[in-house]
Amino acid sequence: METEGDLTPHQQQALDLVRETKGLYQSELWKELDASSRTGTRIATALEEKEMIKRESAVHNGHTTYLLKPRTQDLDFSLLMAGDLFVPFVGEEQVDPQSDAFTDWLLQLSRNSQ
Repeated sequence: METEGDLTPHQQQALDLVRETKGLYQSELWKELDASSRTGTRIATALEEKEMIKRESAVHNGHTTYLLKPRTQDLDFSLLMAGDLFVPFVGEEQVDPQSDAFTDWLLQLSRNSQ
């Protein structure tokens, strides 16, 4: 899968629009980009091929189009795990390195890496 660094400026702008709106019709996308329908289709197709959006057939205002939705990325939570202990500071604003939870997590992490 390609990264966002591989996108053209128009593709990045389109991807940002799809993400911000959490989904929009392809016909709305090319209007927002001030592009032709042909250019909008090419951009949407390229983003779909790069697995950054999903295109679903839809009817909008009586016309056949595609609903473009952002693709959710699979998250790897294993980096936050030490054995069966989840890192104790997810969502915390400050980390207290003296806490028992942090110490237990570090000990479990060191046991798993041996």
